Amino acid sequence: MTDPRVSHDLSLARTLILDELFDLSLYRKLRDITRDPDAQRILDALIAVEVDHLAFWKRFFAMDIEHLDVRRSIKLRLLTLTCRLFGVTAVHLVLEAIEVHGVRKYLTLWTQFHGQSLGAALHDILMDEFKHEDVLVTSLTERKINAEKIRNIFLGLNDGLVEILGAVSGFFGAFGSASLVLIASSTTAVAGALSMAAGAFLALNSEQEVRATESAKKRFLGEISESTVMAEPPLASAAFVGIAYLIGATIPVFPVLLGADTAVFSVITAGLMVVIISTILSFLSGMDITRRILLNLAIITVAVSVSYGIGLLAKRIWGIAL
Repeated sequence: MTDPRVSHDLSLARTLILDELFDLSLYRKLRDITRDPDAQRILDALIAVEVDHLAFWKRFFAMDIEHLDVRRSIKLRLLTLTCRLFGVTAVHLVLEAIEVHGVRKYLTLWTQFHGQSLGAALHDILMDEFKHEDVLVTSLTERKINAEKIRNIFLGLNDGLVEILGAVSGFFGAFGSASLVLIASSTTAVAGALSMAAGAFLALNSEQEVRATESAKKRFLGEISESTVMAEPPLASAAFVGIAYLIGATIPVFPVLLGADTAVFSVITAGLMVVIISTILSFLSGMDITRRILLNLAIITVAVSVSYGIGLLAKRIWGIAL
């Protein structure tokens, strides 16, 4: 029989074992800090499942790892601290986020190694995920992570930050005056927030009307009709997008409000917030955190460069001087 350590990448083996060790360590930490009986019961069941999973991967790869690496140790401390500070709600959110990450990771690997010994092993782990862990976590959290809310918040924050950072850069390139940049950026931010909120409301309201028409047609034809009630009402969705946009827009404007006379401080502040926001939302929704951070940093780099260049060009063409 072929040794799994030879047939599979050792780095993948190490990753799978460390991920299970991290989940097990996290569940044990959360079990120690939570006082909610339901959460304790679910965590006890999850710990038992993770103990089996960890032992399985160690046997499969004939590799024994007892300690987390530095990156996972830091992540464990941060998540534990967050749950200590924000209580049982944070515990619920972390449990669901970890579950989403686990399912996506194993599904991707199962697709990649389908038909191989590793694929068969992943199949059994996924059955545990779907039949036990996912059911346990869902019974506790009742799906507090709403995909539409994540989308709306991320859409608003990202658009507000990128658009107003671009505006601040362009205005500095054209005017060079902090007071004019502040006025122009603030009015642009308010107009942008209203526009984003209105766009979200009209789009979802139109979708709701189309669904209602399709549902009425199916009822007339005697067909089974799905519910026309949307997970996120148009008005609530519009409010989420608009408020998130304003919050995102204040990030690049804030350094100017404090007296910055160049766009450099706005760029640095926006870059740091992009990393923080991308990390949090990517973790909660199960997205690839590194990919999301790099993509958003690339976007704001392009936005700043193009906007500042347009501002300088406008200053040269129209001779703006203040």
